[in-house]
Amino acid sequence: MKGHHVDPRDAEALGSFNAAQKFEQLQGLFRGIRRFVWFVGTLTLFAGMLGVSNILLIIVKERTKEIGVRKALGATPASIISLIVAEGLLLTTLSGYCGVVAGVFGLEAVGRAVSRVQNAPLVRPEVGLPVALAAVCILVVAGVAAGIVPARLAARVQPVEALRAE
Repeated sequence: MKGHHVDPRDAEALGSFNAAQKFEQLQGLFRGIRRFVWFVGTLTLFAGMLGVSNILLIIVKERTKEIGVRKALGATPASIISLIVAEGLLLTTLSGYCGVVAGVFGLEAVGRAVSRVQNAPLVRPEVGLPVALAAVCILVVAGVAAGIVPARLAARVQPVEALRAE
């Protein structure tokens, strides 16, 4: 067997492949994607909170007379706040639950489509129960947070002015 002679000054004479370096680059890509998904999810949650808050502000505006009557009959600011926050909580809990159910059905549809393809590059996607419950819990907290500002505005309504309002 004859040996190969390579000039020591030739930097490209022998090729090498560093699998660890490529793996780290790939891991960096996935970390970036994960951060981007968290960023988009956070912005989406914030936009949803603003939407719920705006809906509750409209509800408070439309029910100013009712709130005034409640206060005239002796309702405390805490009871008015809890009423509005409960509405926000109900709104976000129901919509969050519907969103999680729709997401699970969507993943199920993708999973069925992937399972029909031979040698598919994807595995069947799924959502674990703890993740779904955590998502609903985060939505509940966001709903309470979104209801605080409209609830405080409702608690400040003066009964006499509310009864005069149109």
